[in-house]
Amino acid sequence: MALQSVGDIMTRELLTLDQTATLQDAHELMREKGIRHIPVVDPLTGKLLGVLTQKRMIATIMRLLADYGVNALERRERQCRVMEILDADMESVDVQAPLTEVVEFFLSNKHGCLTVVDEQGRLQGMVTSSDFVRLCAELLRARPA
Repeated sequence: MALQSVGDIMTRELLTLDQTATLQDAHELMREKGIRHIPVVDPLTGKLLGVLTQKRMIATIMRLLADYGVNALERRERQCRVMEILDADMESVDVQAPLTEVVEFFLSNKHGCLTVVDEQGRLQGMVTSSDFVRLCAELLRARPA
């Protein structure tokens, strides 16, 4: 197994939202698909605008509940745009980034994902901590007994 760059393990087919999406859209997508990170992408250019994490989404929902109560939650989720709460400052790498560099990113930061973009900032994929666990499992299974 000659895995060397982030392109060797990243997920290329991603579920994304655009800048018009609401918190309710994100909440439904995360719940239905069982995902924890949603890249927000400009549909015209393919440029990555940021990432909405499950952690950020839950914190926002908890704040809405505290401020407005359970009866207003659904309405408030429809009114809140993902652009208001996404993390626009997340680090990104290019597809050729060495896996050793990406491992250091995950060990040094508390992020669960790292986006992969091209020179123009267009989303190419994402690598998550789960991808590394999967890689570890493959390597352990391939190891001679």
